[in-house]
Amino acid sequence: MTVDRSAKLHFLRFEFKYLLDQETRAAVEAELSHFVELDPYVAQQPNHLYFVRSLYYDDAAMSAYQEKTDGMLTRSKFRVRTYGRTKDDPAPWFLEIKGRHNQLVFKHRTPILGEFDREAKGEELTRLLLRHAQKGAVRDQFEFAVYKRGIRPVALVDYLRRPYVSKFDPDFRLTFDAQLSTCMTDALFPDAAARTRPVLRGYTVMEVKFRHHVPAWFHRILQAYELRRRSISKICESTVALGLRPADV
Repeated sequence: MTVDRSAKLHFLRFEFKYLLDQETRAAVEAELSHFVELDPYVAQQPNHLYFVRSLYYDDAAMSAYQEKTDGMLTRSKFRVRTYGRTKDDPAPWFLEIKGRHNQLVFKHRTPILGEFDREAKGEELTRLLLRHAQKGAVRDQFEFAVYKRGIRPVALVDYLRRPYVSKFDPDFRLTFDAQLSTCMTDALFPDAAARTRPVLRGYTVMEVKFRHHVPAWFHRILQAYELRRRSISKICESTVALGLRPADV
């Protein structure tokens, strides 16, 4: 991606997720075309998609994973995110904290500034983030988690995203995330030996993001295709796929 994503640093909203097979995705996406339009970021991109890469942090007890699977109403996790496929891609890096407080989802991000080693990994990567992250609450909370909880990078998650925005309400957005994959690594750009595994093969995660309410036309689509909300976390699904934690029984 060549677009500048640095402007949108803070979000507070509701997020609902749905798991769609390929046939259902095609039908739902066609139905949605009456009410939504492509996000301007992807209007000129090939296949109207962009690549997302996130390296997630957790502690030795995998607390972020456990809080999600236990359904904790207040929880958070740290990750490093970029939109480049290789270390030579100039796409920006962001340090992010994402979590939930009751029913609201929050995300706060801060850019990684200046020249830095994009091949850094492990403790070296963590020091790089602390040194180059823009000063503020996100960096400070990350530093606290590093030194008090011992969080470290554990897994990488990649996928392709197609985003839409409502023609009638700019605060109502949908994204289709597909071709999810993961690998166990402590680097944002691991070496070729890192083994990649598919996640939710053949399925797309549809995320619905809004501030106030879900419009009536979307409710009708949910009913027509008998779609039900799912508690899906890409990093939790990846954790299971990598064998870092067993699937819930």
